[in-house]
Amino acid sequence: MSDHAIYPLDIVIKKRDGAELTKAEIEHFIRAVVLNGEQKLAEARGEKPATLSATDKVTDAQIAAFLMAVFQRGLSPEELANLTTAMRFSGETFDAAPLHTFTVDKHSTGGVGDKSSLLIAPVVAAAGLELSPSISVPMISGRSLGHTGGTLDKLETIPGFDTQISMARFAEILRECHASLVGQTPRLVPADRILYAMRDHTGTVESPFLITASIMSKKLAESLNALVLDVKVGSGAFMPTYEKSKFLAELMVSTGERAGTRTAALLTTMDEPLGRFSGNWVEVWECVDILKGHRHAMSADLIELSNILSGWMLYFGGKTSTPEAGAKLSDDILRSGAAYKSWLQIVAAHQGDTSIFSDPAAFHRPKATRVLKASRAGYLAGMDCKEVGWAVQRLGAGRAKPGDPVSAHAGIESHAKLGDRLAEGQPIFTLFSEDAALLDEPYRMLEATVEITNEPRQKQPLIREIITKK
Repeated sequence: MSDHAIYPLDIVIKKRDGAELTKAEIEHFIRAVVLNGEQKLAEARGEKPATLSATDKVTDAQIAAFLMAVFQRGLSPEELANLTTAMRFSGETFDAAPLHTFTVDKHSTGGVGDKSSLLIAPVVAAAGLELSPSISVPMISGRSLGHTGGTLDKLETIPGFDTQISMARFAEILRECHASLVGQTPRLVPADRILYAMRDHTGTVESPFLITASIMSKKLAESLNALVLDVKVGSGAFMPTYEKSKFLAELMVSTGERAGTRTAALLTTMDEPLGRFSGNWVEVWECVDILKGHRHAMSADLIELSNILSGWMLYFGGKTSTPEAGAKLSDDILRSGAAYKSWLQIVAAHQGDTSIFSDPAAFHRPKATRVLKASRAGYLAGMDCKEVGWAVQRLGAGRAKPGDPVSAHAGIESHAKLGDRLAEGQPIFTLFSEDAALLDEPYRMLEATVEITNEPRQKQPLIREIITKK
């Protein structure tokens, strides 16, 4: 292949045959993907698309073939870094330099009831407002898909809360509040949006290399100084085995560090829903209760995980000398009410109605409920957490495909945790829906997946392993 003429098909063939792609080849392919995506958008608007050179033309078939070649052959650390960088700079990026602050974010690979961002952002923001040196959380979040929940869907149950803001307004809110939670703009990392949609149709979603490039390109586009990753393991995790979750964590840490961003990944257990509630508004309600100082027994694991993740962020940001001290500081900020004050500021800056937080339980208005009770006495020994997530989705709280509507008030409340002793007839889950007809299937799913035994079964620790730069 000559230096002056790089064709997408040649790149596909080279990767298919197991050869290593150069930085120029990867950059050229991603550029072609975006240019062809822009052509399609122009045609959809009825506009005349720009004329592309032969080397810039790439077909959907070639993109699909490239994704499958990466799925089968994998990527070297250098290739992965170059792919992530090319995707990161495929559109607009956020520039935090004018804010003169240390930027740090948290990303989760997705779970059931995982609402830790709603606690972490105001905790770290409160530290940024009250303690020197300056620290801020530019958090670009996603929506629910499959069995996992989405931060944006939860935030948008708050009346008026605007997640679709410009990068200029994003910077203003960070300057004012030290945290902002927003959605991906159409111009931010457009290559990922195109490739992600194609992965869904080509059986390549599970590639750890493509997952890493997708996640890290969006996170690094936030202009981060540090990133903390919550990589789930267990029955509710995206990755099917502990080994694959750990491999993904190692790839993301390596890629972040290569980009100059301090990165740590925590392998955390997802064998049951995190916290008390799983859904959309109910998760906001749970977090508001915690921020206001109420600590429900079912929320203990959520509080612990949020403090540990915040602790790493505060440690990276120079607030504490160790992550453990950071976790203690996080809990102090939660208990003091400073994080709740910060939460109110963040919501108000996003045009959200803060008055509903005076009584968040009153805002929960499901039209139908049903309680799943223990069929016999014993110990709550297990459940397929992914199946629980699908039950939440079927109640209306999640979406099967991008663009599906979600219900604000659908979801479940957990009344017991793994290892708890149950009496016969004791509530395990309460199901909520805005349509009574949607209760039957999720009820059967939960009934089938709950396991009660005569003796307690050993639980996995919440934090299984921590991956940092070698």
